Amino acid sequence: MSQKKKQSEKGGSGTATLERELAVEPPPMYSVWLLNDDYTPMEFVVEVLTDYFYKNIEQAEAIMLKVHHEGKAVCGAYPRDVAETKVMRVARHARAHGHPLQCVMDA
Repeated sequence: MSQKKKQSEKGGSGTATLERELAVEPPPMYSVWLLNDDYTPMEFVVEVLTDYFYKNIEQAEAIMLKVHHEGKAVCGAYPRDVAETKVMRVARHARAHGHPLQCVMDA
């Protein structure tokens, strides 16, 4: 990390400030997955994908079919707090509508 001293530009009072050049890295991303079950209707899964993951109908249907045929599918990758919020909101929405749909995240 390099540090530079810079003279204050206000009146030349001789006050020095430190400027640090910091390398800011993007936050780690977490994958959010939907898991297959034998009870949640396909239409409800498509609705979840459009409402909570902002997928268009074609994308939502493709992901829903992947969940159905392969047992799970990634809905998106997000920073940790966003991924946790999506998992929680999808689970709450599914339970409120009587569905056992599971949504999980991993690093």
